[in-house]
Amino acid sequence: MDSPDSMGDMLVFYVGQHESNRPLPVSDQLVRHAQDCGYDMLTTPITTPHFHARVLTLLTSYNQAIAESSLPASTQPLPLVPALDHLDTPLAPSDTISQFIAFTSPWIDLASPDPLIAYLSRQVFNLEIAYAAFCGVVTVVVQGPRLSHSHNGLSQFARAIREALQVGGYIQLHVLLPMDGSHQIDDDEDMGNLARFARPEFVKQSASPAQSLDPFSGWTAWNAIRSICRYHSRLSLALDLPRRLPSLALQSRWYSEPLRLLNIPASSFLVNARGSYVLSKPHQLFIFRCMRLRSAPWLLLSDIGPIPGVNNPDMIMDYPGPLSPALAADASSPRSSMSSSPTPAEAAQMPKHAGKKNRNDPTPHLSYIRYLQRNQPVRSMIERFGGGFQDYLQSPLQPLTDNLESITYEVFEKDPIKYEWYERATEHALRDWVSEGKSTSSENGSVVIAVVGAGRGPLVTRALKASEVSGVPVQVFAIEKNPNAYVLLQRHNIETWGGRVTIVKTDMRAWKGPSLPDGTFGKVDILVSELLGSFADNELSPECLDGVQHVLNADHGISIPASYTAHLTPISSPRLYADLLSRSNMADSNAFDIPWVVMFQQIDYLSTLPPSPDASHAANGTKVNQLKVDMPLVPNVQTAWEFSHPLPPTILAQSSLRRGGSAVGGGGGFTGGDGANEHNVRFSKTTFPIQEQGVCHGLGGYFETVLYSGSEGKVELSTNPVTMEEKSKDMISWFPILFPLKAPLHVPANSELEVSMWRQTDDRKVWYEWLIESFITINDRRVRLGISDLHSSRSNGCLM
Repeated sequence: MDSPDSMGDMLVFYVGQHESNRPLPVSDQLVRHAQDCGYDMLTTPITTPHFHARVLTLLTSYNQAIAESSLPASTQPLPLVPALDHLDTPLAPSDTISQFIAFTSPWIDLASPDPLIAYLSRQVFNLEIAYAAFCGVVTVVVQGPRLSHSHNGLSQFARAIREALQVGGYIQLHVLLPMDGSHQIDDDEDMGNLARFARPEFVKQSASPAQSLDPFSGWTAWNAIRSICRYHSRLSLALDLPRRLPSLALQSRWYSEPLRLLNIPASSFLVNARGSYVLSKPHQLFIFRCMRLRSAPWLLLSDIGPIPGVNNPDMIMDYPGPLSPALAADASSPRSSMSSSPTPAEAAQMPKHAGKKNRNDPTPHLSYIRYLQRNQPVRSMIERFGGGFQDYLQSPLQPLTDNLESITYEVFEKDPIKYEWYERATEHALRDWVSEGKSTSSENGSVVIAVVGAGRGPLVTRALKASEVSGVPVQVFAIEKNPNAYVLLQRHNIETWGGRVTIVKTDMRAWKGPSLPDGTFGKVDILVSELLGSFADNELSPECLDGVQHVLNADHGISIPASYTAHLTPISSPRLYADLLSRSNMADSNAFDIPWVVMFQQIDYLSTLPPSPDASHAANGTKVNQLKVDMPLVPNVQTAWEFSHPLPPTILAQSSLRRGGSAVGGGGGFTGGDGANEHNVRFSKTTFPIQEQGVCHGLGGYFETVLYSGSEGKVELSTNPVTMEEKSKDMISWFPILFPLKAPLHVPANSELEVSMWRQTDDRKVWYEWLIESFITINDRRVRLGISDLHSSRSNGCLM
């Protein structure tokens, strides 16, 4: 598919219009007119300049009373902001109130170092939130804390937000912060801002100019706010996009947060050679990436000028309802809803409000955003397959104890890469078998192939095809314990495979091998299995293949896969942590001790590799619908451990000796049982350098496997984001695995995370344990900054 060919495949952009000083109250008529122009929503202030003037008068009167009084200021009661009256707010309950995005007053300062200003601001804030909730407002944007205050006022700002979430029980609060850490408001630009009235003795105490220049200061403030608010589900982020975007590391950090609004001011637009408003390539890439999120943010166009025609009553059209996003996407301007011949009023109005180069388009900024919507990059195979599964927590399968449903098998079988690669590996193995002159385990010279854990039979079909392509005759066995899948395998053998396959219903570990005419059991030349899980060994592939290895030809038997490795990297994922926190508070107290299967999307890699020299120029000259938006930074993914098959006979012999608890088998296992499976225990300790400050919420787990390595090279599969595109691009059978942390671990820039990971067993089940430590080096001395709990999935281990 070269381009989206329908609205169903196109990601919809919901676009709103925002004016910092909106001259008209947002009426139902204005909303309909804005929708007719192509907007999906409008913003509105909660209170009016009249209310602002009342608060300033109150503050002035208080300061004057203090100055004129001979008594200490502490004897004077703090000023109380009176209740709202009808002149103080433009809002009222209405049918269209849910289509408004309400803004709290930008002139308050909840984080003010002056307790008087903070007290007044909190009163205003509470009045506005309470009234907005009464009117039925759903979405409220709150101006973030003034970053010039450093961290001194963050706690009181966060506490005010936490109170507001209780006052407005259904309101979604979005904290508006600058992406690059710049100051949102200059004191000199707003004479009525309460921050200007903070008393000098308090301002001097909180001054920290160096901190305000840190690009990460906005994210640091946000991290403190949402942490104090305990990752509240109704607390989200509104992000100001500057004219020049910050580093990729900071962009990736913001991307991982709960983004609900992207605010694009007029100053962020460029004017191209044709006089049209456009956004830079970095802006396009960031927007495209955000719009692919499972919950895509809304877009706000800020201070780009008033809605066309609002000052001309003749142009305000009585539109019966909102345009659908599909129609709005193709409506580049209001002309699509006008007659082909505009009225004199329309003709006179449009040139008056349009720029010289855009006089035919009264909404050039909106038209450009709709252009981006129509020309967004094509979704990848994984994105199309995984729609709805992004950042959705799933418990790992337990195929040894549970009989899988047909739909589960069907999902795996839709993979366009996995089974083709298995067929290629089997074909290469058959060719090498013949070229190396190996003897077979059959009486007629056919190579004996056993598909163990056959499921619904896709690997059986591929083994037969590999035989046809290579010209090497085979004898195929399909081993499956699931009684329901066994029925389907029998039907396939009759209808599809022509009776060429021997179907055996049993646990592979109990199978004695191919039955021979003399009543004995033969051997297998090639064992083919698809027992790998998201972390390679988490669905007990090692234990299963150990149990069936006794049927494999001891001299030159082949296992497909031949080996597999597990891989780790620390990640930041506020969304997944919030989900787990909610689960642990409600019903699942062990939520943080379970390795979860997740299709990662809204995450940030805390440890990354140096960028490619050409990375910064990769998008130059590239068409919009060809831009790569999925992973701007390359994560540092390290190997935890490896398993290989078949195992040396000495290892299996020792395992057999330990099974049963004989004295010569040792004193028993470390964690219970006889220790017969302890050859499959693993431990790893890996260190990850952390380039920028962040919060670790857990570990992302992946795997790589060598299906077969022979004369024609290696046939490999990978879910590792570093190697997946090279080894098995577009493979969709496996999602990564998440090892979460109960308490997020804060890590500073230029520090290290040390990850300890264990694979444990008691001969009845297998589980994982993980622990993360944070270190920083100061004057050549390595100092531990923090350490996580020792997490253990023993209570939810995979049963053998």
